[in-house]
Amino acid sequence: MADVLVVGAGPVGLTMAAELARHGVSCRIVDRLAAPSPYCRAIGVTPRTLEVWDDMGIVRDMIDAGLWIDGLRSVIDGHPVADARLDLSDLPYSELGLPQYETERLLTRHLGRFGVAVERGTTFQALEQDANGVVVRLEKDGVTEQARFRHVVGCDGAHSAVRHALAIGFEGEAFPMMFMLGDVHIDWDLPRGMALRAVRPVDGGPPDLFVAIPLPEPGRYRVSTLAPPALASDGGSDHGIQSEARGPGLADLQVIADDLVTPKPRLTDLRWSSMFRISMRLATAYRRGGVFIAGDAAHIHPPTGGQGMNTGIQDAYNLAWKLKLVLDGTASGDLLDSYEAERRPVGAEVVARTRAASEGYGREKGHASDRLANTQLLVSYRGTGWVRDDGASDAAGPKAGDRAPDSVGLRRTGVGFPMRLFDVLRGVEHVLLVHQARLDGADLSAFARQVREECKLPLRIVAISPHDVADEPAVASYRDAERSFETAFGAPEAAFLVRPDGYIGWRGPSYREPGLAAYIGRLLGGEPGGA
Repeated sequence: MADVLVVGAGPVGLTMAAELARHGVSCRIVDRLAAPSPYCRAIGVTPRTLEVWDDMGIVRDMIDAGLWIDGLRSVIDGHPVADARLDLSDLPYSELGLPQYETERLLTRHLGRFGVAVERGTTFQALEQDANGVVVRLEKDGVTEQARFRHVVGCDGAHSAVRHALAIGFEGEAFPMMFMLGDVHIDWDLPRGMALRAVRPVDGGPPDLFVAIPLPEPGRYRVSTLAPPALASDGGSDHGIQSEARGPGLADLQVIADDLVTPKPRLTDLRWSSMFRISMRLATAYRRGGVFIAGDAAHIHPPTGGQGMNTGIQDAYNLAWKLKLVLDGTASGDLLDSYEAERRPVGAEVVARTRAASEGYGREKGHASDRLANTQLLVSYRGTGWVRDDGASDAAGPKAGDRAPDSVGLRRTGVGFPMRLFDVLRGVEHVLLVHQARLDGADLSAFARQVREECKLPLRIVAISPHDVADEPAVASYRDAERSFETAFGAPEAAFLVRPDGYIGWRGPSYREPGLAAYIGRLLGGEPGGA
């Protein structure tokens, strides 16, 4: 019997299943569609999602299949304005353009390496929970199956059957207008990797707009625009692709481009098109008992800033390691409460921010003042009940609940090349980073051996110092040759416990700080056990 059922095989469900498998959790993943959707819905991949894929071991494949989106050309009221370049060269990754069907293809291939295949054409019908888990009814080709799982994760989109089965509210509203999507070739002088938006503000209503996002194939773009009244329909759903409606023709898209873009571009080779609607909704809960929802099943919002798919992927990344610790008995079930506590506020913020950006589209005064606003690197769990900070409040650098930043130039005895901190953190365990100018290697090694013997939490201990550090048993030692770690973390003497999802769960002045033991004890649902 599989421990977890994942419902939905879009990017979020595939990430959920792959992360569970990487952590050693047995799972099944089902999807009602007989084949993946051909529509290019999500394209933008944030720098934070690329960090997630780095940890998963698939970032190279994703980058090779995509292209870097490095700027935006705006045309306002028919007048081109200066191109805005996006410079994220100081970050581990920039913003990638990758069609959703490619993302799904590569995630499916990655999942297959764990021996897990998507069970397509399989429909989730109902569930019942009891003290021993969740009983689910599935249907395929007219045959009904009843199976038991310890947990179920609904990643089945805006119209989630899992969310409906849990009777979780999905509060919000929809934009009244209909939009058009199309995958076309465009002949113009736009540099490769640059997006375009053409906008004409309309008093008292949504602006006329034409947006073109580059695809990896040269000259190809996914374009979106408001649908004219003649093509808009009152039927269909209130969010997403309107698969039952006739998509726009090439001439329909060309008319909008001619009206808004200067000089007029030539659109050809329409491969697919569709109508779509946009809603802003947030689930009233992300969990009922042993069942969870993630991605569009939990939050939907305008596509402004490319936040939707990425937020869902990080929902899954947050939940997988927690399910692992609870399923194998390392942590108590209370740890699963942290999923909603951490991720629902993120969903609420994304819904509010993308709505505001969409309603003000074309009326902004300049470009976003914070170039990191849409990178998702600023997402933090500070102040939530499942992180603890025993460090100085006025210290520079990340605090407990923040993403652990990368650093470069780390040297290890016997390794002839410098390493990144992300190389050190990669894996499924917690990592305790101990940074001191003069490390007592023997004492740290004794501490590490004690932790290994007495603490159930899978944990690696890493020593980092600006000076040479002798290798000691149970400790991985690195020299911060370029003082990159000290700069990134802002503390010459400190310790950080980094969770498997790359966030700092605990921060303190020393690994001997009693707060570390208290934090681990809370994580495990009991006493700290010698940590």
